[in-house]
Amino acid sequence: MKNLIATLLFILALSIFGITIVKNIVLKQNCIGYLKRAADANTVEIASKQLEIAILYLEESNLTTGYTSVLWKTPDEDIEFWFNNLKASQIELSKVNENTSSLEKTNLLMKLRETLIDNGDKGDNLVFPQGLSRYPNNMLFGLLMWISGFIFVGLFIWISIKYIEN
Repeated sequence: MKNLIATLLFILALSIFGITIVKNIVLKQNCIGYLKRAADANTVEIASKQLEIAILYLEESNLTTGYTSVLWKTPDEDIEFWFNNLKASQIELSKVNENTSSLEKTNLLMKLRETLIDNGDKGDNLVFPQGLSRYPNNMLFGLLMWISGFIFVGLFIWISIKYIEN
């Protein structure tokens, strides 16, 4: 019976970690990856198309307002500010026409890159609120991740004790 409970707890904890990983992958596939491509684009047309895909996903997923933080609101976790910056960039890109000079286009692409990419200690990083993949259930996922961690530690201790006894 103890082995069955231990197995079920292990599967539960593993499932929680798995769901979190899948949610991160889904966000990367449908939004973050396109933002990176928009930042790396060499033409306004390519950047505009990639940004449009990302913004459409954010709107469809209702990821346009709120904070990803759990305990307190910090500026780097403000979804609305970040989303409004993306929309403003999209509007600027849409103003480009056949009369827009090459210099103006290059300046727009540089401005977009500066909006999307931040220079950190470990190089360039895409700017987006951390925890966006789990929003609006950040508190729930945070709690479940802690519980999963305790389950893994408890199971490790239990298996270690059983191994030592044998």
